[in-house]
Order: sequence, then C-alpha cells, then structure tokens
Amino acid sequence: MTRHASFSTSHFFNQDMAEAYDQRNSGLKPISDSLHFLMALLLKDLPRDARALCVGVGTGAEILSLAKAFPDWTFVGVDPSAEMLSVGRHRLEQARVLDRCELIHGYADAVTETGFDVVVTLLVAHFIKRDDRPAFYAALHDRLKSGGRLVSAEISCDLEGAEFPAMLEDWKSIQTLMGATPESLGKLEDMLRSVLGVVPPSETEAMWQAAGFPLPVPFFQAFMIRGWHAARR
Repeated sequence: MTRHASFSTSHFFNQDMAEAYDQRNSGLKPISDSLHFLMALLLKDLPRDARALCVGVGTGAEILSLAKAFPDWTFVGVDPSAEMLSVGRHRLEQARVLDRCELIHGYADAVTETGFDVVVTLLVAHFIKRDDRPAFYAALHDRLKSGGRLVSAEISCDLEGAEFPAMLEDWKSIQTLMGATPESLGKLEDMLRSVLGVVPPSETEAMWQAAGFPLPVPFFQAFMIRGWHAARR
C-alpha cells in the first residue's frame, strides 16, 4: 500500500527567487560540493543503470552532480514550484542531460512510478511542517525498491538544546554569505522556530525508522545542515 502526502512548500519559491536561487547560494558551493561528493561515494555500488528520484529537484543541482558521476543513470525529478522546475529544466538542457530526465510538477505523491534504486532529497525536509514529516518520509520509502537507498539532508537542530544559541550565531554566518541583511538576521530564530519545520536529529531518525528505514546513518554535518542515508528493507 502506497502512502501519499502533499506538502505546501511552493510558496517559498516564486519566479524571482527561482531565477536568483543558484546565485544566492553560490557562497555555499564548498558545502554543496562536499555534500555531493559524499553522496556519490555512498551510491557508487548501485546498479550501473540505476533509476533515481530527486524530490524537491529545484534547479537540478543534484541531478547534474549525479549525472556526471554516473553516466548511465536516469532520473525523475519532482518539485512543487513550477518556477524552480523551469529553471532546472533549462540547466539540465544546457548540460545535455535532459534526455535522461523526466521532470514532474508536484509533490512526491505525483510520482506514480515505484521501484527506484535511490531517492535523493537535499535541503527540502525542513520546509515541511513537523506534523507532515512522517508522511513525507513514508512517501519516499514507498517509492524505493527493496534495498533501495534514501539520501537526505536538512536543517536539523534541537532548538531547545543548550548549544542552540551558539549554533544560531554560526548559522548567521552562513546566512550572511547568502546576502542576509541585519533585519533578516534578526528574524532568523523565528524563521527556524515558526516558519520552517526544523526538528532535532534524534526526531528525524525516529521518523525515518517509523517510515520503514531501520538504520538511518549520519554522513554529513555543516553547522545546522545534517545528512543521513538508509536502505529500505
């Protein structure tokens, strides 16, 4: 039985933000390069002709990275923002990998195909409210074949932990690289608490286990950005 869920994240990404997204995040390239490098290492033993689903594909960065590392893979990318998907389609076309891709406007439940070798969702989960997160992870699980892999990274932090104030100051450094103003930095804590669905790492791991991934394995941390991988039973 496939579990379905939809998640209201598209309002974060209008046309202006979609077009400026890659430039705005260019200061974080060392972090994204490291994340993509480690992701490729994790997935090097998948079949040569693996089929990958990228949830929250955005401007196509994950597909571009994986397509370069694995020339025989094919991809499905899904995103609720038509504006982001348009930018992504253009980038994939420019890189001459669009013929290996199917792009879908919508959420994970818009993808009717199952049996993927891997599902990748990077810097997406924190846009999903806490109450919707279990259904989100379950939907990813249900689109994998037995033994298929999930790779995910998200903003994750214990907002009530003793280390949070110091981590917030570290995170302000990241946001400054991305062009944050003093005004937006002043609202950053409220954004993490009230707008985004940031949860502690232990809660993310518990939700993965409840969705059917018996052993979430941490593989990445850069300030509040944390990554895990796991295999479906």
